[in-house]
Amino acid sequence: TNALVINSVLPTLGVSIAKGFHMNSICIPRLAGEAAGAIARLEHKTDPEKSLVINVEYNQLDPLLRSQGDCRGDVPDSATGYSPFPGNANNLVIEMGAYAKTLRGEDQGVVVEFVNPKYKDDTRTDFKKPTRLECMMQDIPKLFQKELGSEANIGFTMFDRWFTFSPAKNSLESGVEAVEGGNTAPGTMSSAESDKYIQNQRKLKYAGMDLKISGEKDLVKIAGIPVTPGPRIIICPGFAITKQEILDKVEGGSITERSSLVLEGEGLKVKNLKLDGALVIRAGHDCEVKVDGLVVENKGWVLEEIPEGADVPETVSIRGYTMAKHEAMEIHITEPGKYTIGPDGVVNKLE
Repeated sequence: TNALVINSVLPTLGVSIAKGFHMNSICIPRLAGEAAGAIARLEHKTDPEKSLVINVEYNQLDPLLRSQGDCRGDVPDSATGYSPFPGNANNLVIEMGAYAKTLRGEDQGVVVEFVNPKYKDDTRTDFKKPTRLECMMQDIPKLFQKELGSEANIGFTMFDRWFTFSPAKNSLESGVEAVEGGNTAPGTMSSAESDKYIQNQRKLKYAGMDLKISGEKDLVKIAGIPVTPGPRIIICPGFAITKQEILDKVEGGSITERSSLVLEGEGLKVKNLKLDGALVIRAGHDCEVKVDGLVVENKGWVLEEIPEGADVPETVSIRGYTMAKHEAMEIHITEPGKYTIGPDGVVNKLE
């Protein structure tokens, strides 16, 4: 449910290799009180070798901190405004040798079960939703320690939130409630899509394209959730993932705020694009496509809030809006070969 993680898997793998981590958790700056686990080092009172770097669930973190140190609980650091404990994004990179040994060990990789009830209010008498028995993959460091002893090497890698974390895990109703309570990360389908668009704005800006990156003050509420007004940009993994790929495939150009753009294809390169509207370019395998100076002006695509009580598919209702696709230039190239696309959008096959 967290599409942004595609950016951080490879860097985290590199850190794991460099540091020799048996397990490496992808982390983000965590807001104090946020419903997300935190990475902490738990010091054993009598045996230092049993101390362990591990995830502590948010419902356990505050009580733990209130019983330790300054006893203030889960509060922000005065210097950063964030919790001093990294937020666990629940994306793990695990070293296969240690993992295999753990699966063959006494517990065969089975971690302890627990219950995390979600209550309707502070009276803690009614459940917000059915409570279930859970077991967490984040607890596997306990088994690593059991099998590997003091050699267990557990770590984390921290990334900015915009780069790696915006889950679509909450209903629209829960998200609206969170926003009304002051939460800036509602975790809905619409907020996750918006953050994906904003991330791709940053990527194209990094490559030298002239466009506006949406900040918090630029967001507009649609169905109660703040989202970017645009540009709405989809960069498919086949087009580019790494910074170098972005630099190699995008050069110059400009995109207006109302625009929508989809880029797909490992052989696609875009130079000096001028977009005011909607554009989709999809290039198949073994298609080498060079776009140079393409100018696109059309009515584009517009987000439209769904009227209350409207009969729409669930895939639409969970967003609270639909995309009115008024007009777009769409270029689909599937036949292998080399192509160019100039200012007029005409596809020319070279060979």
